[in-house]
Amino acid sequence: MNKILIPVDFEQQSFLATEQSYNLARLIKAEILLLYVFEQSGMFSGIFSSDQNNELLSKIDERLAEMAGKVSISSGLKVSYRLEKGRIYTKITDVAREIGASYIVMGTHSSDEGEAQDKRFGANSSRVIRQAPCPVITINSKHLYNGCRNILLPLDLTKETRQKVTFGIEIAKIYGAGIKVVSALWSKNDPAVIGRLYQQGEQVTDFIAAAGVACTFEIIESHGGERTLVPSILNYASQQGDVDLIIICTQQEIGIVEFFVGSHAQEFMRLSDIPVMSVIPKDLGFTSLFS
Repeated sequence: MNKILIPVDFEQQSFLATEQSYNLARLIKAEILLLYVFEQSGMFSGIFSSDQNNELLSKIDERLAEMAGKVSISSGLKVSYRLEKGRIYTKITDVAREIGASYIVMGTHSSDEGEAQDKRFGANSSRVIRQAPCPVITINSKHLYNGCRNILLPLDLTKETRQKVTFGIEIAKIYGAGIKVVSALWSKNDPAVIGRLYQQGEQVTDFIAAAGVACTFEIIESHGGERTLVPSILNYASQQGDVDLIIICTQQEIGIVEFFVGSHAQEFMRLSDIPVMSVIPKDLGFTSLFS
């Protein structure tokens, strides 16, 4: 049976992530596993006695059991839970490997990172994404659409991967969604670049359409140079009004190859009100979709 791993900390973002997973779990016939990681380190590690720690862990376990029961009733899905001790990001990725998780769905801020008034991207979330053995969907918003109408697939000229397009098609078919391919251009002074972007966009849309998924392509202008690339794409997605997932590629924790939006991946996830799926390309020998 497919499994979706949801790290929880009883904060709002983890509740939202749990609710957002229901549709995906139903569509892929997956079981949900709620994971709480108890991390006690630094200057506070010696303050509590072992009895106090055990009492706290017992209370957390009770709350997890209660949450799992409520999630199961409200979603109609099979839900289990686990309580682990250790480093948060390490335990999340270890458990994901152990259970063979199909997806990790998580909020972008955990309780140890405080309130995110500036939507800063949490250290634990970042580490999980860069080490995860499966796609990670991050949730960074209070209001989400119940399902997925369209997927946004950002492209560039040189570092697009076959796997991102393949994942886009796979998710689109799961939801019955369309795909909107977009490229951002920060200068109109190079006709050759514009021509290559249009050529690649047409190739990608033809490839997606051949798989039976409705697809559109558009080039948008990013004013202000490369630094405005991500905000321009997110602004475009927001204006569309029916984009419910953005798929990007990121790189390994220790990586030599810099993939598309490798340097912008955290900016996407930090700023986006739309859920973002991060995919680590595994086939390092083929980073180009088309020759």
